[in-house]
Amino acid sequence: MSELVNLIWLLLVVFVFHDLEEIITVEGWLAQKREQVLRALPSWLQKFVEPSLAMNTAQFAVAVTCVFAVLAAAVVLAAATLPLGTYLPFFLVCLHVMFLHVFTHIGHTIALRTYTPGVVTAVVLVLPYSVYTYVRLFEAGVLTWPLVWSTLPFCLLAVPILYAAHWLGQAAGGLVSRG
Repeated sequence: MSELVNLIWLLLVVFVFHDLEEIITVEGWLAQKREQVLRALPSWLQKFVEPSLAMNTAQFAVAVTCVFAVLAAAVVLAAATLPLGTYLPFFLVCLHVMFLHVFTHIGHTIALRTYTPGVVTAVVLVLPYSVYTYVRLFEAGVLTWPLVWSTLPFCLLAVPILYAAHWLGQAAGGLVSRG
């Protein structure tokens, strides 16, 4: 069980490395690629995405910190209660989102035909970590297909969480620039 607990904790390490790639590259990348990104989007989607395309590094880092707080809560609770499985569904939703997020990075990279912030660590770290974690949880009998299917719909909760995180990042950036 301790190996699984360590594997659960490793989610935070993988997230930090992945999001460091995004934090380090996003502002410069957006300065160069913002118009290309907007042109690639349907017009109805542009108004939802456009505010995020104006974020600077500090604002994005605040948004990432908000997401990290949610992941940390899931990891701490799941690791502490793993023998009972009480918070395993919370962790699984986070794992599902991270796993699915890999494919958004790959899709953006293919659609834009260029490097996108986070794609390297998504493919090199997040994808192998996610697959290995699913395999180990299944092998240990902790994860079942009904549990996978029942937690997948909750991934939709990531959308308002990400919007709130980005909003907080933008708001914090506004406070800093006024100070």
